[in-house]
Amino acid sequence: MQNGTLLAAVDLGSNSYRLEIGRHDHGQIQRVEYLKETVRQGAGLDEARNLTPAAMQAGLDCLARFAERLAGFPRRQVRAVATQTLREARNRDEFLARAHRVLGFPIDVVSGGEEARLIYQGVAHLLPQSEERRLVVDIGGRSTELIVGRQYEARATSSFRVGSVSWSMRYFPHGEFTEAAFARAGVAAQAVFEEAAGRYDREHWDLAYGSSGTIGAVGALLEAAGRGPGISRKDLQWLLEQLLAARTASRVRLAALKDDRRPVIGGGLSVLLAVFDLLGIDSLQPAAGALRHGVLYDLLDRDQASGDVRSATVQRMAAAFAVDAVQAQRVGDTAVLLLRQLRAGGGTSAEPERDERKLRWAAMLHEIGCRISHSDYHKHGAYILDNAEAPGFARHELHRLGLLVLGHRGKLRKLDTELGDALFVQQLLCLRLAVILCHARRKPDLQGVSLHAAGPATFVLSLRPDWVRTFPQSAHLLREEAVAWHKTAWSLQLA
Repeated sequence: MQNGTLLAAVDLGSNSYRLEIGRHDHGQIQRVEYLKETVRQGAGLDEARNLTPAAMQAGLDCLARFAERLAGFPRRQVRAVATQTLREARNRDEFLARAHRVLGFPIDVVSGGEEARLIYQGVAHLLPQSEERRLVVDIGGRSTELIVGRQYEARATSSFRVGSVSWSMRYFPHGEFTEAAFARAGVAAQAVFEEAAGRYDREHWDLAYGSSGTIGAVGALLEAAGRGPGISRKDLQWLLEQLLAARTASRVRLAALKDDRRPVIGGGLSVLLAVFDLLGIDSLQPAAGALRHGVLYDLLDRDQASGDVRSATVQRMAAAFAVDAVQAQRVGDTAVLLLRQLRAGGGTSAEPERDERKLRWAAMLHEIGCRISHSDYHKHGAYILDNAEAPGFARHELHRLGLLVLGHRGKLRKLDTELGDALFVQQLLCLRLAVILCHARRKPDLQGVSLHAAGPATFVLSLRPDWVRTFPQSAHLLREEAVAWHKTAWSLQLA
């Protein structure tokens, strides 16, 4: 990516929506603009875990304002991510479809583990480089992420459904602060965090850092009160005493306590106290980096195949499930060759390299389900991908990859709803043809074999005159493949 390129990250958090715009400068990102709006969407889930109309509209109104600033940005220079509230919301697909139209860019709902990884990347890139082992804590509106890492590598990541908004609603519903309420909130938070004690306790890190929302707000309150530097146990006890003395959120008089933070300060503090107690933290430093910064640096990585963490994830998954790497490479090379031939005949793509990269991932993982059972292994593979914790991938990206794995063999009827997407059809066709051409598990003879489009919904696979006689089994499989496509809105012809 060229120096001077503008990149943008949109963070749809449970408490606030944020837009960070930065300029790429020799591997670093310099801030150009930062916008934040308190949406408190995490408080807009009803008892059935659906976003209320009001919560949806608040989010859409904010995104409309962000969209005005992002007008003219190319797709590859913007990424929007959503976190715990939209992980939970049952009607999230409805909101995401509307949000995509309003914002003008797709929105990735990231898993808790992926959110944690991106948070760590944001924190690490804005800290001086060192060999220290770092604990990073991020308390958001409806989730808390814990990460242990060194330099730019997150070595342990976890996400817990505990946050400042959800804990405030549950234990301080009327904004009343009592010792009993804080005790209940603390015990409940520690019960959720308890499984983290072994992975994140004091022996696994040297220094602790806090990212974003709650910790940033607490750090600002303490600094305004002349306390610090950093956040200590004694500081948190002092802050707790101030809240108890005020008795209600509306009566708290602390410099630097913003109105948007006032309703959730009780829940946030109770969670932070629980983390300190459970993990044996004596002092924690507020960090400048956060999720949105991690998203920006991840955009830089995705621009280069060698730096794309998703490629490393695919390699690790293939190794974990004992995939035949030679065959996977063979299928990938063949599929990409066919895709290039198809596009050479007039097909266009805004991001051909990325499309090829994703096709190679599908080829690398198309036999991942064989480790479970060879019978219906394509279905097992799709299930694995739909449920995997895969660093670098958003949920919809994994699902799309799983659909290619599911569809690389068998009937096409199971993918009817996806066959209106021309790019998906091209990738699927090339993968299916590659699997057939490589069925003997050796390098296929592709001399005189070419794929091109003969119309908006017709593909032609041309074979040299003696190819059918030389490879009768492959020819038989290709004829069956043509029959399969004729049962869809698309057509494959052999010539």
